Parts: sequence; C-alpha cells; structure tokens
Amino acid sequence: METKEKRAYKIVLTGGPCGGKTTGQSRLCTFFENLGWKVFRVPETATVLLSGGIKFSDLSEDEANFCGCPPIFSSHEPLWDFRVLESEDGLCTRCLALREEAYKFQENLLRTMIQIENTFFSLGESCARNCLIICDRGAMDASAFISTEKWEYMLASNNLNNVDLRDNRYNHIIHLVSAANGAEDFYSTEDHVCRSEGVETARELDYKAAAAWVGHPYFDVIDNSTDFETKICRMISSICQKLGIDVGDRLLTNSRKLKFLVRGPLPADPDFPPFQDFDVVHNYLQSNTPQLQARLRKRGQKGHWSYIHTIRKPKLRGQVVEVKTQLTHRDYINMLAQRDDSHFTIFKKRRCFLINNQYFQLDIYREPSHPRCKGLVLLETYTALDSIENILPPFLTDVVDVTGNPAYSMFNLSLKEEWNATNKFCHGLKDEATGKS
Repeated sequence: METKEKRAYKIVLTGGPCGGKTTGQSRLCTFFENLGWKVFRVPETATVLLSGGIKFSDLSEDEANFCGCPPIFSSHEPLWDFRVLESEDGLCTRCLALREEAYKFQENLLRTMIQIENTFFSLGESCARNCLIICDRGAMDASAFISTEKWEYMLASNNLNNVDLRDNRYNHIIHLVSAANGAEDFYSTEDHVCRSEGVETARELDYKAAAAWVGHPYFDVIDNSTDFETKICRMISSICQKLGIDVGDRLLTNSRKLKFLVRGPLPADPDFPPFQDFDVVHNYLQSNTPQLQARLRKRGQKGHWSYIHTIRKPKLRGQVVEVKTQLTHRDYINMLAQRDDSHFTIFKKRRCFLINNQYFQLDIYREPSHPRCKGLVLLETYTALDSIENILPPFLTDVVDVTGNPAYSMFNLSLKEEWNATNKFCHGLKDEATGKS
C-alpha cells in the first residue's frame, strides 16, 4: 500500500435489485482485511427497521386499498417507495393522514440512517488502523422516489443540504447495476426474502437509485458488460485506484478513462438527461519534483462546497495513479498558500449526467482563463468497452476523441506562459516500463 497515513474511507454501495451488493460487501471485506485494514459494514437502515416489526407493506393491503384510493406503499422495497407521496388529488381524509404518516416515517428513516452512519464514521476515524466503512445505501437514496419539492422541504426542515449529504459525507459511491439491466438471464427474486420486483420494476428502481447520486465527484457505475466475477473485481479495483493502492495483477481490468472535445454549441438543457451542475475551481500547487502534479479543487452548489487535494503520480504498471484526500475548508485555505504562480486558476461549470448506465462529466471552461481555454468544452467518462461509438451521448453530435492528447491536459491548459515559450509543458508522465514519455 502506497499511502502511509491512516485512512478512514467511506463508501456507499447502491443499485437496483439483484445487482451484487451483498456479494460485493463480502468480497470487499475479505480483500481489505487481507490488506490489514479494519472494515466496518453499516447495515441498511430500512432493513434494521423492518427487523424491528415495522411492516408498511401491510398498509397497502389492509389500510389503503379498501377505500379505492391508490395504495400507500407498493409491494416492492416498501420503505423506499416515495411515489405514493406524489399524488394527493381525490384522496379521502384518512388516506391523506396515512400519507402524512408515511412522509414522517421516511423523514425519521433519514435521521436514523445519519445517526447510525455517524456512529460508524466516528469509530472509523478513531481506529488505529486504516478503516474501510461500507454503507449499504446512503442518504441520497432516500431522494430517489420523492419530488424535488418534498425532498428540499425535508432537507430544509432538518437543516441539511445536498452538497453535504452527497459530496462531503462519503468518499466514493459505487452503483452496482441490477441484473435486470443487461444480465436478465441472471435476474432472480428467489434468494431474497424482501425482493419481489419484476424485471421492468427492477430497471426503474435501478435507474432512480443511480440518478439520486449523479453529481458526486467519485461516482462509479459498475455495469453488466462483463461476467459477474469480473464485475466484482472492477468494483474493488475502482476503490483501490481512488485510494492509490497498488494491487498488481490481482484485479486485472481493462477499464480506461476517455476524454472528448465537444465542438459547436451545446444543446439546450431539456435535451440532456437529468443532470447536476456544479461550480468548480482548480488550483495547481508547487511540487518538489516535476514528475508529481498536485492540485486543489473546490466544487459546490448554492454556496455549499467540498474540497479535494489530488496528487498525480508517475505511471506505475501502465496506470497513472491519483491519490485524492478530502479536506476541510480550513485545510483548503491553508494549502492555497502553496499555489503555483505559473498556472492560472481554472474555473469551470461541471455538468454530471447518466445515460445508458454510462456516467459522464461535461466540463465547460469559464473566464478568467488563458485564451486557449475560451469556449472549451471537454467530456470525460470511464469504460471497459472496446467500442466507444455506442456510449457517447447522442445529443452531442460533434465530438473528437482527445484521450491522451497533452493539449487537453488541464495542467497544460492552465499554464500562464505560451506553450512554445515554457519548459513546464507536460508531454506525458514518464512510463517506468519503457523510460519514455
């Protein structure tokens, strides 16, 4: 393991039914315990409450259906189904009261989840060893089936906000795509006592669970483009890569980062799938060696911010390793004193969206910046697929693959000097296997 400082790394495993969360938890525990880490598993709060005797599925049969009103809860994942709160027209007084009770229950569910997680997070921070904390779903899953208005009201009533719950609370989000989406032959409800969803319902739940986390800075979607064993290895590998852990050839995967130049005017907002927009500010820091790149990132919405320190290391085993550390606001301000004056501060609008199980980040460069960045729009994604033509968003019609092109490296784009008049231009981090750039 490359990093020497003690870590408490908080991840969320989410996804639709039959996606591999249970198996993924078990494999993650074994893998990281073998590395010497302490592993905590935060149970799904809904399951904890179900085991205590709460059976809201009974309401759909015994309390709500007798009067002809739409059911309070459907049969699938009753504690997470907020669609019942979206239609109140034509309901009797009793059913309106039941819906209010359902809303209060979901609010208490969110509060309980936060308190349970906080207990595990506190124990992880005080642990003498590196600690991996695995959350079976997270706070934003509660927003999946509730209107934006009701979710915002719930947040405001509890002095919460999306940036803190989604971006600052967890280090990494892993969405394991349901077998109902791409591996239908393996989708089954027989081995799960609380699972009764059909394939179409499972797909809908899977999409809503993913959409709830769109915008998190480290959000990986692990789809069914490979066999299940490789799917689990891809999941573990994505976490190790974010932590800067060298696992050698134990988790071979062909997933790679792709970057595209988007030319021409962007489509109107309604042409995009559901998205999250962020204000992003990057600053490069001074480094003792030219082979290391260090930078700070501030990212936020509506005045709420998250802060990340990134160290980009030379290639190791064919991969460029980036070690990312979440910062407090005070640490961020203190580290800004190390800003490298040979680089401009980079300002962007970052748009995050999910389409066909592929997660994209669209970076729109803003003033003030070097003239080379004027009008620049770059699209990034990760994929293990050999063919990239079918994964690109169809509404972006003029894109060019610039993966690996140093002219589109943010490090080079931010240089104050002209490229032909500076020795700081980075042609590529040295490949230790060949000794070449």
